[in-house]
Amino acid sequence: MKQVVAIIKPFKMDDVREALANVGITGMTVTEVKGFGRQKGHTELYRGAEYTVDFLPKAKIEMVVEDDDVERCIEIITHTARTGKIGDGKIFVLEIQRAMRIRTGEMDQSAI
Repeated sequence: MKQVVAIIKPFKMDDVREALANVGITGMTVTEVKGFGRQKGHTELYRGAEYTVDFLPKAKIEMVVEDDDVERCIEIITHTARTGKIGDGKIFVLEIQRAMRIRTGEMDQSAI
C-alpha cells in the first residue's frame, strides 16, 4: 500500500476528484492548505500599498491505494491538474506500513 499526496491548485480539485472517481478511486482526504515552492508568492496592491503574499492557496489530496494503482493515480493527477504554469504542484508517494478500518477492524488491503 502507498499513500499518494498531491498538492495542486485549488480550482483543479473538482476535475482531479472526478477523474480519479472515473477509474474507481474514490477514497481521499482533501485539505485546504497554503504554501509556496519556486513560485515564492506574489505581490498585491491593497489600498495603494504594495505587499507580498508569501503563502498561496493550494489543495492537498491524500489517498491510500494499492501498489498497482499508484502509477495510474500519478498519471491522472498529473494530466488533470497540469496548467503548464508555475505552481501546478507536487505529488509525493509514501509507503504505508499498516492500515485499519476502525469500524470493522479490517486490516491492510481490506481496510482501504
